[in-house]
Parts: sequence; C-alpha cells; structure tokens
Amino acid sequence: MQAEIQAMKDEIMDIFTHLHQHPEVSFHEEKTRAYICQLAEAEGLTPQTFSSHYGIIVDVGDQPPEVALRTDMDALWQESSGVMQANHSCGHDAHMTMGIAAMLYFARHEREAMSVRFIFQPAEEKGEGAKLMVRDGAVENITHLYGVHLRPEAEVPAGQAAPAIQNGAAQFLYGTIAGEDAHGARPHLGVNAVEVGVALVQRLQSIHTNPMVPASAKFTRFEAGGESQNVIPGRARFSLDVRAQTNEVMEELIAGVEKGVRGVSEAYGTNITLEYGASIPAAEIHEEAKEQLAAAIRETLGNEALHPVAVSSGGEDFHNYTIKQPELKAAMLGLGCGLTPGLHHPEMTFDRDAMIDGVEILTRALLSHTI
Repeated sequence: MQAEIQAMKDEIMDIFTHLHQHPEVSFHEEKTRAYICQLAEAEGLTPQTFSSHYGIIVDVGDQPPEVALRTDMDALWQESSGVMQANHSCGHDAHMTMGIAAMLYFARHEREAMSVRFIFQPAEEKGEGAKLMVRDGAVENITHLYGVHLRPEAEVPAGQAAPAIQNGAAQFLYGTIAGEDAHGARPHLGVNAVEVGVALVQRLQSIHTNPMVPASAKFTRFEAGGESQNVIPGRARFSLDVRAQTNEVMEELIAGVEKGVRGVSEAYGTNITLEYGASIPAAEIHEEAKEQLAAAIRETLGNEALHPVAVSSGGEDFHNYTIKQPELKAAMLGLGCGLTPGLHHPEMTFDRDAMIDGVEILTRALLSHTI
C-alpha cells in the first residue's frame, strides 16, 4: 500500500495545487464539488450530491459502508496580499486532497476488499456543514468516523502525528440593546447603550467556572451611535464569542451569560435580546477510533512519531457528528507538517510532502476495518 500511495505523489500534488488555487467560501463550494465529482466519476464511482448544499458522499465498494472519512471543503474570506478574497489558510485544501487520494486508492486497489464512505463536507467554518450532512444521511449506518486536520508546528511538530485532537467548544451569539436615544444634555431621559455594554463586559468577566478547564466569554463586536456626538445612543448591536474546553463547562458558561444579560437588562431598565448563532461542541473522542489512528501512525511513521492527543481551544465542526449521532466511534488525526505561522493566518504555509504521510495513515486506519 505504501508503494502505491508513493506512486500517486505527483497526482496528489496536482490535486492540491488545483484546490489551493480555486478556493471557495462556505455555502459556495460549487466548483469544488464539481471537481471532486469529476475525479470520482473518472474512477467509476457515483457521487451523491444535494440540492440544498454542496456536500458530497462517495461510497467505494459493493456493500453498505460502516466506516467513513470526512474532510472539509470551504475556504476563509480574508485579506491576503492586500486583497479581500477566499483563501485556504485553514488547510481544508490539504484535507480534501488527502480525502480524495484515499478515495482514489480504495477505488483502484481495495474496491472488492471492503466498503468505505468518503464525506466531503461544506461550511465547516460556519459550524453548520456537519449538521447538514447528518441530516442528509452521511453517517447513517456508519460505526466509525475519521477526520484529519493540519496542526501548527508548535502543537504537533513536523514528522509527527496525533491520534486525536481535543478541540474545545464554541458558541457565537448576537445581541441587541433596544432603547431610545436621548439628547446629550439630558442623559436622564434615556438609557445609554454604551454604558449598558460596559456593564455587560464587566458582568461577563465575573462568570466563574472550573478554573482547571479553559473557558472565556467576550465581546467581539459592539456598534452604537452615529456621527452626532450630542446624541446618547439607546440602541446597540453586539456579538459574543464563548469558548470552553469541555461541553459541560460550555453549558455552565452559557447559563452564566444568559443570567448576566438578564441582570444587566433589569438593572438598566432596557431590553437586551440574544440570538444564538453557530454552535460547535467540544471533541468527544472515542478510545477505539483513537487507537486505530495511533496504530496507523506507528505503522506509517514509527513509534517515535506518535504524538500525544493534541489539545486545541479552537473549535471544529467535525465534532457535531458525534453530538448528533452519539453512537459514532470518531477521532480526528492531527497531522504535523511544519505549519507556520499559524492556522487562519493569510500567509499560512506547510510542508506539502506531509500530505503523503497523511494519506497513508488515514488509509491504514480505514483498512483496519476490512471485512
């Protein structure tokens, strides 16, 4: 198997180059879908697509699959080279490349030996894609689910790989302070939305959860007032980013945010509403899936290359699969690849040869379920 994957290296690099040069943001992965479907169909495979999003399911083998590999498709929208544009600075182009390469390997060498499902998921950056794929049956009858994510050099060194990533939970909230403006000379006739916002900031800082579990709730946007300096704004809009390393602490943190909003609203006599945006759960790593990836890492890179579980405060939509379908045995490979200066940095770069190791590790993990 190693020789066959090495023989695909030029093809793998060509696939990566295409995906890297044609990024598409969440819910707009139309050309990416077309490209992946074209590669699958060239191998005699039948991709399943959907009218409501650009996700893809590709089954290899004659039997209903019980094991699956999921990779994400969307790019970020950010300033790069002085221009706002779609940019694969989170490594999804590499993840897709590894998923496609594994799919091609199984189509060419293992089609009759076992059945495997390949899930290409849209909108990971919005925290919504996994829910859509679950809704549309992507993990129906699947018992084991694997994923992959490039890791920064400081987290997993080049040449090493982690058998799981302990991602944290994230919840995004949008709020409105609804009041009436007042004249700058008559502050007693209104409620200053800026003062309400300051009170909310202080209240969020007073939420206490288990200090052994990293957690935070903070403002990431606050908009109030206009160009007239003599008008006290009664209305404001804001955004909150809430993070916790475990789902249990996230529940406590959200309860604290809601309690704080109610308290400030009552104290100032104004109406504050919260709207919930994307919700990303913390990782629920299954021991069996983690061990399968660990064994694949050892076999591919050697015992010394097996890195401990990578801990990251960043969220990952992959974990919505296990929340929506708790019986899934799931884990995500953390691939060391010399990634610098960091994920989501517009100039992010990594050692592309590491993708070949990633393909081999993922392929070995999938092959461990040979029927």
